[in-house]
Amino acid sequence: MSIQIQTEPLTAGAFAPFGDLLDLTGPPNKMINAGLCGRYHDRAILDFAEDGRAGISLFDAQPRSLPYTFDLLERHPGGSQAFLPMTAHPFLVIAAPDEGGRPGLPRAFLTEPHQGVNFHRGTWHGVLTPLHAPGLFAVIDRIGSGVNLEEVRLPTSYTVR
Repeated sequence: MSIQIQTEPLTAGAFAPFGDLLDLTGPPNKMINAGLCGRYHDRAILDFAEDGRAGISLFDAQPRSLPYTFDLLERHPGGSQAFLPMTAHPFLVIAAPDEGGRPGLPRAFLTEPHQGVNFHRGTWHGVLTPLHAPGLFAVIDRIGSGVNLEEVRLPTSYTVR
């Protein structure tokens, strides 16, 4: 049996316990390039262990569909992880609070076009879950030595609707 959870809109307030919403909310901080480009400055807190550095990788994930069932969450104790879609398609974001070193009750967010997320360091989250092809993302995360991935199989599965 699977526990049912509903998607909720991805807003800065709803996502704040897990990370930063990356979007163009509000006016730009300043205009650059002879007034032809709005700069939305410093939208995420990137946090990496001292033995790591920020790196940009490209991910090509297979699309899934709703309802979507999962029983695996992961986190990165050595650094934050930002997902920036390279298409205008929405994607599914799953995150859970930490409860004594284990994931708590997951929440599911559905992005709007042109939204990305930055998971805070050590935040439990689902795998990259695009809902349309192509599932292309730029990912900014920690590059460095040591293990920066912790995966947990949940005792029960969850189905997102």
